[in-house]
Amino acid sequence: MPQAMLHMLCGKIAAGKSTLVAELSRAPSTVVISEDAWLSRLFGPEMKDVADYIRCSRRLREAVGPHVQDLLRIGVSVVLDFPANTLAARAWMKTLFEGAQADHRLHFLDVPDEVCKARLRARNAAGTHEYAASDAEFDLITRYFVPPSAAEGFEIVRR
Repeated sequence: MPQAMLHMLCGKIAAGKSTLVAELSRAPSTVVISEDAWLSRLFGPEMKDVADYIRCSRRLREAVGPHVQDLLRIGVSVVLDFPANTLAARAWMKTLFEGAQADHRLHFLDVPDEVCKARLRARNAAGTHEYAASDAEFDLITRYFVPPSAAEGFEIVRR
């Protein structure tokens, strides 16, 4: 049976995570599980602020975590399109690949805020994303961003 890989993404809003997800998803026996897609379909009308996002995201993680591990155990690689932007989020993700005894990569998209905001404005204007965050929301959410460190025990691929 092939060794499955859990791909995780760390990067601010509009850092290029969706583009990387599309690239990673082309590998054989690979599925994408996208937090934004699931949240918008399951909880869209309930999500009005960051507190709502945190509550709904927690519920989604509880539901998809065992599924991700099952996929990894049977040799299916997973691109987990959830933000690995905090220590707590990465600790949860670590339990997934460790519990499934799968390989992993933490892709860190290290992009300056100014570039992310410009991309965000363009994405909002195009209407190509489930959520359209404002500059103020970008700043609010970015306050919680913690870059990954080697001490956390991940194989980090810096981009």
